[in-house]
Amino acid sequence: MDIVLDSRPEGAWTVIDVKGEVDVYTAPKLREKVVDLVGQGSHQLIVNLEGVEFLDSTGLGVLVGGLKRVKSHDGTLALVCTKPKILKVFSITGLSKVFPIYDTVQEAVAQ
Repeated sequence: MDIVLDSRPEGAWTVIDVKGEVDVYTAPKLREKVVDLVGQGSHQLIVNLEGVEFLDSTGLGVLVGGLKRVKSHDGTLALVCTKPKILKVFSITGLSKVFPIYDTVQEAVAQ
């Protein structure tokens, strides 16, 4: 399966809606999107994972890299995810303590 990435402004934030699988083959597209947005001055990012069916360690690495990139600009990278299968990956790796994870984009924007 491929990956579909859309970005949109939401108040002071930029939301990246991710659909599909984030794996070794598709993660570079997500990395490129994050790098492009940060390069354009978007340092408050929300990655909406509600449309993600699968996330592997490469995808996690891209998210961690994105977090480091925005933090170097005093920014934030928040996640939106309610899927137990995806949340379990963050829990097992301890990344649920690193990323703010919200149930909805609206909750993330309101932080």
